[in-house]
Amino acid sequence: MSAESKKRAAAAAALAYVPDDEVIGVGTGSTVNFFIDALAARKVPIKGAVSSSESSTSRLRQHGIDVLDLNAAGDLEVYVDGADEADPQLHLIKGGGAALTREKIVAAASRRFVCIVDDSKLVPVLGRFPLPVEVIPMARSYVARELVRLGGHPVYREGVVTDNGNHILDVHGLKIADPVGLEQTINQLAGVVTVGLFARRAADILIVARDSGTETIKRK
Repeated sequence: MSAESKKRAAAAAALAYVPDDEVIGVGTGSTVNFFIDALAARKVPIKGAVSSSESSTSRLRQHGIDVLDLNAAGDLEVYVDGADEADPQLHLIKGGGAALTREKIVAAASRRFVCIVDDSKLVPVLGRFPLPVEVIPMARSYVARELVRLGGHPVYREGVVTDNGNHILDVHGLKIADPVGLEQTINQLAGVVTVGLFARRAADILIVARDSGTETIKRK
């Protein structure tokens, strides 16, 4: 099965967790694009979606799906998103698409977080994928120095400005044995908007697409 076929399979499997007549949360990225397309093609009867990025908002609206503000929508039943890495405890690294802050907000506001990935994203320990950190522009150098003290090698993602008007540092060289602890430590640095560790609010359900089909893993 090709990488694209796996993404399509994981996206299609997530439709089983979408409740009728509810507002849902929708993430960002190539796998989520397939989910949005499948949501529209199968005419799933939802009231609308809260989107985590401008790109997903555009795609949802192209399909005629109403996009709502989270402040008006309130708590959501389900949030569907992808990930750059996932460990056995369903802790995630996200932010390759620079939408990590809004993704984290929508995930926090959702009762259930369904993550859709292909099997290349599974790792025993997080950190192979560089850890994104969204920072206020004036704090970029300061935060980078603090990340070096934590053992990482931050690289400024040049030419990228988030939907919130901020910058991204990608932290290489980490083996993240304590995702919850590191998430808290980095989030407390002055100038950090958020870190792309989804550990305190991990996925509830991980749908993994393999050559043999999809596998569903639930958080214990």
